[in-house]
Amino acid sequence: MSAKWEEMAIVGRIARPHGLRGEVIVNVETDFPEQRFQPGAELFIARDEGMEPLTLTGVRFHQGRPIVSLAGFDGIDAAQPLAGLELRIPAEQLVRLPAGMIYHHDLVGCRVETGAGQPVGIVTDVDGSAGVSRLVVTSGDDEILIPFASEICTTIDAVGKRIVIEPPAGLLELNVSRKARKS
Repeated sequence: MSAKWEEMAIVGRIARPHGLRGEVIVNVETDFPEQRFQPGAELFIARDEGMEPLTLTGVRFHQGRPIVSLAGFDGIDAAQPLAGLELRIPAEQLVRLPAGMIYHHDLVGCRVETGAGQPVGIVTDVDGSAGVSRLVVTSGDDEILIPFASEICTTIDAVGKRIVIEPPAGLLELNVSRKARKS
């Protein structure tokens, strides 16, 4: 496989082992969990040894989250080191979205500016899921959280890596946090 880890799409994160047989619970980060998490599916993780494929051998859903069995992981001790790892797939394997919809990973790297042309920063992450997302925008030492709502994000050009916002008065100042304070 020739895909690079950073170019792959996140579809979930392993929460923790489940039971004694090596199953793991996955926190889903895809709108298509039933399609993505099926027996035989191949997902990728990154560890110290590099990127490695995982093959799903069994899947069942409980309270909206998949509980999966993985080839080669047959006990809790084998599954425990997987906790917290991202599950990714090559971007070309993503489901084609309907017009007007966009994957969160396509927003990362977009420059954000106001309708008046004032630069705000660069999108470094998208928090949340469909309907309740916010852009994490980095500007110097500041991190600004901007609701990803059509009333605020008026132009989204993922190909051109540009988002135009019309923030309500005080939104940008209210949602600024210093990265330096976090450390």
